[in-house]
Parts: sequence; structure tokens; C-alpha cells
Amino acid sequence: MNKKILIDAIGVLLIALVVVVGYKLSPLLLPKADLVVQPDAACNLQHGPCRVALPDGGSVELLMGTLPIPLVRPFEARVTTQGFAPSRVEVDFTGIDMNMGYNRPRFADRGNGLHVAEVTLPVCITGQMDWQATVLIERGSQRLAIPFRFASGGH
Repeated sequence: MNKKILIDAIGVLLIALVVVVGYKLSPLLLPKADLVVQPDAACNLQHGPCRVALPDGGSVELLMGTLPIPLVRPFEARVTTQGFAPSRVEVDFTGIDMNMGYNRPRFADRGNGLHVAEVTLPVCITGQMDWQATVLIERGSQRLAIPFRFASGGH
């Protein structure tokens, strides 16, 4: 009887551990933004850069270095900021209709508002994929999110 109680107690502790770890890691997997700025829906990252003016001044531009945006081949992506100096820049690449796994490179600061990272997008079985590239910027204590959408693979 004591062995069963011990096993149950260990099970409850393991479940509690999983809950605590999940809670602590949730900001990494599901980032929360203080400000979400919607880009112009007509802008197409497959054709060139997309720029967004921020409501409190400044702007953010996202540019994929290789067009059309390749799949399963590394390419350079650039985020350019004007009017402020972010402390951190990341872009979260997410499949719209299919989970393609965690893909959020951190961008290196190259100076003068330019942030660069090498990105590789996985390929979908169908070859066609709708993506959301959410630019995540930390400036001071504020976290800014800008969700750009684009299609790849022959849309």
C-alpha cells in the first residue's frame, strides 16, 4: 500500500513539474506583445520589402534577401528600424494552415537600424504554403509585433 502511495505522489509531482515548466516556457513559444501593428495587406514580401509606420513614430521594414522566397534553402532576411534602437529583434515564421515547427531566428544588430539573420523555411508536402512572419521587437520594456503574411511554393 505504501508503494502505491509513493508512486501516486511521484506522478502528481511530475505533472506539477510539467505544468510549471510549460508555464515558464510559454512566453518563448507564444510571445505576448504590448503593441500589435498591422501592415498594409497589399504589401507582398515575395515582391520586395514591406514597411510599417509605427503609431508613436519610427518605422520597421522587413525584406527577404532572396526573391522569390526559397524553401529548404538558407537566405538572408533583414529588419530595418528607423526612429528607435531596439534591444532585440526576432522574426517568428509560422505556417498558417499547418504547424511547421518552431522557427524564430534572432537577428544580429549590424548598426544603423539594420538587423540580419539567416533563415531557412521548411517545405510543405503540397509545395504551397501560406506563412506569417511576425517581426518581434523589444524596445525598452515594450514588445512590438508586426505580422506579415506571404505565400510560397507557386501560389
